[in-house]
Amino acid sequence: MRALAIEASELTKDYGNGRGCRAVTIQVKEGEAFGFLGPNGAGKSTFVKMLVGLIRPSSGSASLFGEPIGSIGAKRLIGYLPELYRYQEWLTGEEVVRLHARLCGVQPAEAKRQIPLLLEEVGLGARGRDRVKHYSKGMQQRLGLACALVNDPKIVFLDEPSSALDPLGRSDVRRILQRLKAQGKTLFLNSHLLEDVEVICDRVALLNNGHVLHTGSVSDVLQEKTRWHFRVGGFTPLLLQWLRDATQLPVSRVELPVPEGSDTVWLAAELEDEEQAGWLNALMIEQGLTLYEVAKAKTRLEEWFVSAVSGLSHRGERP
Repeated sequence: MRALAIEASELTKDYGNGRGCRAVTIQVKEGEAFGFLGPNGAGKSTFVKMLVGLIRPSSGSASLFGEPIGSIGAKRLIGYLPELYRYQEWLTGEEVVRLHARLCGVQPAEAKRQIPLLLEEVGLGARGRDRVKHYSKGMQQRLGLACALVNDPKIVFLDEPSSALDPLGRSDVRRILQRLKAQGKTLFLNSHLLEDVEVICDRVALLNNGHVLHTGSVSDVLQEKTRWHFRVGGFTPLLLQWLRDATQLPVSRVELPVPEGSDTVWLAAELEDEEQAGWLNALMIEQGLTLYEVAKAKTRLEEWFVSAVSGLSHRGERP
């Protein structure tokens, strides 16, 4: 039986202005990749900062592999990439990582061996000898990931690890996280990029206004059907009813933007897989509709996220 890497019980941070977290209770097993989701202002970063020991909880408790959060024992176990990162611009990237290695107690010989490998892995390579003031925001985020991994942590906390990266950079980070997961590291991923969470994470929790709404496995969430959109020409209400009767699917017309001057409309249906989408395409064409576009509405995890928070109030970015 795997040990509990993270255990939080009724963990609360009350700032007195309606923000923070309220009685968050979760468990994350060793080697698990856990996605922490929620709208802006939901309290995700506050919760992560409590776990890594940057802020004190108002009430409740939590531990990392049995070590109380905020303790030296707990801090020795973690690597942390914060959402907001600032590094000494007068240092080179290599010097920044070396400084973090010293702060984490990594032996000089081990740091000398590992730092070039880490810089190469995060995509900096020889740029590690450049000063940070010459780094783009994305390069600084890559540097932060190297700093988070320099002490070979048992738990890696990542607060929006791909927010400043282009698609190639996000692919690189995803590859690194998959490698860490294969090595048995515990990952705690706070991200708005739900496609990454869908690929990497085993379980997710959804936070809104400081409260956990749902916790469950990604595989359970992804068993739900996927919404598809079809832009067609030659539409009539009678054809829509025929499609419903012929397929026994809830095909509907939806109001989405169409090209200016176009007489096309959008239809939508929740389907189980791509084969069902292909079957519906064939039926539309067979009935004389012209098919212009076909696309999944969103990733499946994104659909679940939107559905779960739809109609609820959100604190957003208000102070």
